[in-house]
Amino acid sequence: MKKDTGQNREITSGWRLQTQLVRGGTWRSEIGETSEAMFMTSGYAYDCAEDAAARFAGDQQGYTYSRLRNPTAAMFEDRMALIEGAEVARATATGMAAVTAAMLSLVSAGDHVVASRALFGSCRYVIESLMPKFGVDFTLVDGADHAAWKAAFRPDTVAVFLETPANPTLDVVDIEFVSTLARENNAVVVVDNVFATPVLQKPLAMGADVVVYSATKHIDGQGRCLGGCILTSQALLDEKILPFLRNTGPNISPFNAWVMLKGLETLDLRVNRMCDNAARVADALADMGGFDFVKYPGREDFAQHDLVKKQMSRGGSILAVHVPGGREQAFKFLNALEIIDISNNIGDAKSLMTHPASTTHASVAEAVRLELGITEGLLRLSVGLEHPDDLIEDLQKAAHMAAITG
Repeated sequence: MKKDTGQNREITSGWRLQTQLVRGGTWRSEIGETSEAMFMTSGYAYDCAEDAAARFAGDQQGYTYSRLRNPTAAMFEDRMALIEGAEVARATATGMAAVTAAMLSLVSAGDHVVASRALFGSCRYVIESLMPKFGVDFTLVDGADHAAWKAAFRPDTVAVFLETPANPTLDVVDIEFVSTLARENNAVVVVDNVFATPVLQKPLAMGADVVVYSATKHIDGQGRCLGGCILTSQALLDEKILPFLRNTGPNISPFNAWVMLKGLETLDLRVNRMCDNAARVADALADMGGFDFVKYPGREDFAQHDLVKKQMSRGGSILAVHVPGGREQAFKFLNALEIIDISNNIGDAKSLMTHPASTTHASVAEAVRLELGITEGLLRLSVGLEHPDDLIEDLQKAAHMAAITG
């Protein structure tokens, strides 16, 4: 197998984003395929026993076992690293595999972790329930409160975890501030960048050490399969993360990695069209009246709009609304939708809406949900690629049927 001429990192790093998304990291075999090859193999043969020994010793380049690395997965990883501005990337089976591997690889018994309190339900589980089983303490803070971040650090703090924008409240954390603070305290910053995508936000450029994604969302973008990705420096990968990945095996399948490669080719087009649609839908919902609030990071009335403009290029594809009638009215609204699907996924070409209190955050204690603002009237909308006027009409009809009136 040979690498396509001109596909070295020195050249590809100078390409613009759209070109990187289509061509970055591509390897071609002697066949000369234009679409990336799918290497559905668990193991690899060697020309001689000496070659096998040399590869396992690290003295010869090549593949040994697909739990360690696979050519199709490697293409996806190299492309992700290129568009993120990371030195290296490793793909995982799911987004939560990426979060769990990144965090567990950084901590030991007796360590302390600081995290923003507005997190996806499974991320809260990793911080609050899983890591304490192994002797890791934690502190959760209001992500917008700089004083709280400062007060949370301790001599034994080794890692920081945050989502921005957060799921589903859309709370935004100042990545540069937290990263500077963490660096002063010798802690590693891990940012879940799934809502913003690598198209809209670059946490590594703002000082973060690790970025994690659920590739299941915008990167696939069509609801087909699961995947995740961890992006970081070569040193941090070699010292901390790679030993964990090699020996626990949360790696992505070659087929899913190939699907993600195909998704990356249209990521920029999809995300920007979704942002266009989300902005129009958010404005229309606000104009309708009847909702307690409409939250969209791209609107000027968003509480942290100045911070959004500082670290995101656009407002994203996700918005949140709050109905006054609690769960009963929220369910009536959802059930009246005809185009928009009721689903807990995001980043799909199809618009999706969910009730977080009964789905994505159902496992979170009620008191915690209320503290975060995840009440029975909160609904999260992931805006897709349909015509925005059709989405607006669908939402208007559903609001009328659910008696949400301005």
